[in-house]
Amino acid sequence: FLAEGTAINDLLHPDRVLIGGLQTPEGYKAQQALAEIYEQWVPRDKIITTNLWSSELSKLAANALLAHRLSSINALSAICEATGADIDEVAYACGRDSRIGPRFLKASVGFGGSCFQKDILNLVYLSEQLNLPEIAAYWKQVVDLNEYQKKRFVSRIIKTLFNTITNKRIAVLGFAFKKDTGDTRESAAITLCKDFIQENARVCIYDPKVSEQQIFLDLSEPGVTYSVKDLKKRVTIARSAYEASENADAIVITTEWDEFKELDYESIYKKMNKPAFIFDGRLILDAEKLKSIGFRVHTIGRANF
Repeated sequence: FLAEGTAINDLLHPDRVLIGGLQTPEGYKAQQALAEIYEQWVPRDKIITTNLWSSELSKLAANALLAHRLSSINALSAICEATGADIDEVAYACGRDSRIGPRFLKASVGFGGSCFQKDILNLVYLSEQLNLPEIAAYWKQVVDLNEYQKKRFVSRIIKTLFNTITNKRIAVLGFAFKKDTGDTRESAAITLCKDFIQENARVCIYDPKVSEQQIFLDLSEPGVTYSVKDLKKRVTIARSAYEASENADAIVITTEWDEFKELDYESIYKKMNKPAFIFDGRLILDAEKLKSIGFRVHTIGRANF
């Protein structure tokens, strides 16, 4: 079970190693042979052997349950914004419950990556094929809510910018689906940028790891009406967060890169159009400090009364 950005550490110090096999003498022998290899550095109690279906379903289930937690906390973020609660405080309080724990309770503009959505939709398909429509609908809702979270964030941005972003410059900081990787598969930034383009905004994107070629490929993939030539009329790629933010009407944080926490926001503020907005879709910025500089700050999961 390897995660992007931490794959080597996951290999050296895994939570568990799962080996599925046929329930035959040959299958048991093969499982034991593979387990003996892992035992060279993994404690035996972390090596799990199961039948083939159990191992396949365990992989899907693990990702589906993690995605379910993310969609759950994102659903609560909408309630927080409407009531005045703080999603970080709610997540911290819930995470202190030993039955729940703190991991994967960080609200965001939406989860991405190659595994979560794919594995949930695999469960949906499996449930439908097994004539379990209620189960399929349950898991499908996790994906639907993830898409809703992205659309809700875009709507909040447009509403805040006086109900239009036509010809306004939006600086999108981050394009990878999470920090410490250049992977853009199912990245929330793709959906946001496409929506900004459809609203005729001028979008400037910066990501420290994702190439310009990959960004334009993601924004012009089959099924999208924009060609790369058309996109370049509305989208530019910056070499730094400072370049992306210059003359911007708003900054949108879409990936939780550490460098975005350490930017000189006073310098950025001086070169932005006023009023200068920041929309933190990853809960990584010090909102009060930014407000003291002069920014109008909107953070996902927090009200802006």
